[in-house]
Amino acid sequence: MAAIQSYRNLLRAARIAFHGDAPVLEAARQSIRNGFRDKASLPPSDPSIAPALQHADEVASFLRANVVQGKKEGDVYRLRIHEHTERGDNDSIKLASKNPSIGGVKCCSQR
Repeated sequence: MAAIQSYRNLLRAARIAFHGDAPVLEAARQSIRNGFRDKASLPPSDPSIAPALQHADEVASFLRANVVQGKKEGDVYRLRIHEHTERGDNDSIKLASKNPSIGGVKCCSQR
């Protein structure tokens, strides 16, 4: 039963991530179908099933939270950010810019 839930979860995540982009959505659906069909003949006791289902759930989570579509409108790109999109606070970027380094060596006038 967990396989059906993971399959549906992944399809829903693809639908959210690729809404409005029919070719990409269809390619994602086909890839999901093929991935699950490849493992459909495995017995329920196979030890590779649990990690595969966990991977499917992680991919679904990533698609929902981290994939944002952009569409070019003239010279501007419009992003389709939805309610599931993860939004960061940029604190890590702000902290990193105070002590710039490249390959562990301090940069520019910071030497």
